Amino acid sequence: MSRLGNLGARLYRGEVGYDFIGKRKIWYGISILITITAVVALAVSGLNMGIEFKGGAVFTTPSTSATVAQAEESAVSASGHQAIVQKLGNGGLRIQVSEVDLAKSDAVKAQLAKDLKVPEEKINADLVGPSWGEQIAKKAWTGLGVFMVLVVIYLAIAFEWRMAIAALVALIHDITITVGVYALVGFEVTPGTVIGLLTILGYSLYDTVVVFDSLKEGTKGITKQTRWTYSEIANRSINGTLVRSINTTVVALLPVAGLLFIGGGVLGAGMLNDISLSLFVGLAAGAYSSIFIATPLVADLKEGDPQMKALKKRILAKRAAAAAKGESVEDEQPYEDDAIGDGDPAPAAAVVGQRQQPPRGHGRTSGNRR
Repeated sequence: MSRLGNLGARLYRGEVGYDFIGKRKIWYGISILITITAVVALAVSGLNMGIEFKGGAVFTTPSTSATVAQAEESAVSASGHQAIVQKLGNGGLRIQVSEVDLAKSDAVKAQLAKDLKVPEEKINADLVGPSWGEQIAKKAWTGLGVFMVLVVIYLAIAFEWRMAIAALVALIHDITITVGVYALVGFEVTPGTVIGLLTILGYSLYDTVVVFDSLKEGTKGITKQTRWTYSEIANRSINGTLVRSINTTVVALLPVAGLLFIGGGVLGAGMLNDISLSLFVGLAAGAYSSIFIATPLVADLKEGDPQMKALKKRILAKRAAAAAKGESVEDEQPYEDDAIGDGDPAPAAAVVGQRQQPPRGHGRTSGNRR
């Protein structure tokens, strides 16, 4: 078995682990800092909206010896607006100019033909009106809102409302970070970007649901035992699915990185940046939020429940009494009557920062005690 596979098996069995829940304030602080940075970048720089959203014209020229810089200078001079120029594989140029209407597009087209030394009739011009862009933007926000509502409803039914809230916070966290990165780097926001955002939300939700499902199974009948708190079982759920989440994210990031860094960077296919950047940042943020935000937040919300408070109080009192007698909680049978667990003793290995590791799975045991 590979080292990573062996580590995953040990994490799943609870032989090793990391105290994610115990250090949740650190992760919250990091996320708040990143979110503030993203919001500031968005407020200061704003988003570079494509012509699909604010209207404009796209001019495509045949093969020409003119450089990108020459084409950009000509387009800016003719239109009075910033232009985005890309070199095409056939030697032609794609010149995108925002806020150009039908009347002005003919003048821009004539100027480009003159400066780039190409026949005017061979320059193709595609116009996008601002009203159409507004409709696209409105539909994008509507789609995003519907997606969020459906996610909350589904998770509230399949799991519970606390998990639905935690998943929603994680999704908003991912969107904010991704949008903030677009504001920082200045990449153009197009319908492809919106598609990328919706795609990464699906990936983020998948990772979150995997952990939530493990947590749901591990906490069945939790109030019938006095050995493990909800946070301890939540921590085990994260550790048990950690390698799976890492593997899934890395496998998804590799082809996206190829699109972003090779396709968009090395080959100069700038249109790939529209979707690949949102996928790359969103996938990484989604994996982070599933582990460091969603589950710790569920643990915080759940620990506020009166039943969980009472359970934690009983567990801490029991551990204190055992410590006063010089006994170890690990010396006891792992479960009490009707306790959670799969019937097998829980491993005695500790999570980093914890003494015991909670059981995985659920079911009833014989209730033997010492």
